[in-house]
Amino acid sequence: MMVTSASSIPHCSYSPFPIINKQIHPQSWGNGNPSLSLKQAMKPSSCTSSNEPQISFIDAEEKRRFKWVEIGPGITEEQRQAIDKLPFKMTKRCKALMKQIICFNPEKGSLEDLLGAWVNVMKPRRADWLVVLKELKIMEHPLYFLVAEIALLEETFEANIRDYTKIIHGYGKQNRLREAENILDAMKRRGFICDQVTLTTMVHMYSKAGNLKLAEDTFEEIKLLGQQLDKRSYGAMIMAYIRAGMPEQGEGLLKEMDNLEIYAGSEVYKALLRAYSTNGDTDGAQRVFGAIQLAGISPDAKLCGLLINAYQVAGQSEEARVAFENMRRAGLEPSDKCVALVLAAYEKQNKLNKALEFLMDLERDGIVVGKEASSILAQWFKKLGVVEQVEQVLREFAAK
Repeated sequence: MMVTSASSIPHCSYSPFPIINKQIHPQSWGNGNPSLSLKQAMKPSSCTSSNEPQISFIDAEEKRRFKWVEIGPGITEEQRQAIDKLPFKMTKRCKALMKQIICFNPEKGSLEDLLGAWVNVMKPRRADWLVVLKELKIMEHPLYFLVAEIALLEETFEANIRDYTKIIHGYGKQNRLREAENILDAMKRRGFICDQVTLTTMVHMYSKAGNLKLAEDTFEEIKLLGQQLDKRSYGAMIMAYIRAGMPEQGEGLLKEMDNLEIYAGSEVYKALLRAYSTNGDTDGAQRVFGAIQLAGISPDAKLCGLLINAYQVAGQSEEARVAFENMRRAGLEPSDKCVALVLAAYEKQNKLNKALEFLMDLERDGIVVGKEASSILAQWFKKLGVVEQVEQVLREFAAK
């Protein structure tokens, strides 16, 4: 075997473990392709051999061209007002960065360079990053997500899985699926393992976007974790079925939760009841209404109104009236909405006399008909052409 002497190997100025520049555009994180080109990432080196390619990597610090300059008086009135609204107790370190972000001009350098300069000059800790991100979120600043994504790569931020989950959740609320999926992919590439919280966030996101298939696939992925599903995971999938117009499947998961003695939040019960109510499915609405009480949730006027509405949509005026009276017997004050729904049920079946009897009973008990109920009456009487006659009957009754 021929051994080449060390003296015959060209000496280069770069390390065998070069520092990789972290300036990667966040949009490229999802596909794993850094935005730096080979030409940007390399430059001629000081290799002593003229026969070898002279290549070395640019040090990360060399790429930071942003010059940290304190914000002076030459700012716009809008920027000045935004700076004045910063919390009084915010540390100087955090306030310095907030001022730079508020007055950020991409022509003076990239946001990555700005944050890198802040890290070098101010030496922030994780708590400082969190304060800045919280303030940007409160301000609904357009650079919030970009700052949050860049922070994930900074050592001083000490990113954990919840930081990724928060960004995914934020993108999900804005229905920005691609960006959320990019962050999820980046999280996996960096060695973080998806947990139930992160995957539940993805189910919520797919649910809101109307992508039931991906929501179901992600829900199955949660099950594969081998952990007991919590009410948030179940609730997210139930909402996905409701949004997809499949309340029966959602109710099936609700029963599965009951068997495991896991109880959904009131908002899930209410959404399922509303789905049945809107469809006029009285049986489904009554089942969910019963499940609400078994779960220890006391029905209010809004929940009772959804049950009454189910009977109204189905054209069952007497059942709507019974539900209304049951609500009153339970000690609940009927809302004008509930009164209007009973009247709408009578109108649907053209039961004017029953409607008048209902109004008289309300009058006797001191319940005043509000704007919404009055509007339904006015439209109904106008269609019948009996406005004057009905007004006379009501006046005579009121005089008794």
